[in-house]
Amino acid sequence: MQIEKNSETSLSKLENKIGYGFRDDELLLHALTHSSYANEMKMNKEDNNERLEFLGDAVLELVTSEYVYCEHKDLSEGDLTKLRASIVCEQTLSSCARDMNIGDFLLLGKGEDSSGGRQRESILSDTLEAIIGAIYLDGGFTNAKEFIRENILNNVEDKELFFDSKTILQEIIQNDNNKEKIRYKLISEQGPDHNKSFTMALLIGNKQVSLGVGKTKKAAEQEAAMQAIKKLQNK
Repeated sequence: MQIEKNSETSLSKLENKIGYGFRDDELLLHALTHSSYANEMKMNKEDNNERLEFLGDAVLELVTSEYVYCEHKDLSEGDLTKLRASIVCEQTLSSCARDMNIGDFLLLGKGEDSSGGRQRESILSDTLEAIIGAIYLDGGFTNAKEFIRENILNNVEDKELFFDSKTILQEIIQNDNNKEKIRYKLISEQGPDHNKSFTMALLIGNKQVSLGVGKTKKAAEQEAAMQAIKKLQNK
């Protein structure tokens, strides 16, 4: 599905999914307009969502900085920086965008659309930042902050765990005095070069403990490690 500029129904569906109703729908359309669509339609350069992405990135960084500062009073500046990066990394933002089905509403050029652009992590994360920028312009900082807290800073513990799950798992194994090594094994690699999906198995010693799927081998390993941690915690 590709949202049409005159489709108020589609805009309303997206507004319901993101939990914010725009006063100026043009701002939302602007946030959904990828550069490939703007180029194909011979629109002005500033009509794509890159400037809104720039603004949204700044708002997101401020809100997330305040959140980690207030929630983790024992962390140093360096650790706060790492934690913030884990929460607003491309993988996390694209996952949040998928939860809201933002990919279904993107304005993409035909080539970008046919090559899997609606599910591409970089496009989804950039669009989410553009939507934050649009909400900020439309409804001010308070509404943008509420959107971020409801849709990105929710379930933040899972986001923190996902980002560094391999290290956390290693520490758990060492603390249990388990001398068996953790290994990752590629199970499958599917899809075209521009939109691959990897499945990795995590083994402790010779025993397969969990599987992870991701757009990169590293992401699949992190997912497998997170699933292993959850299994160990539920023992």
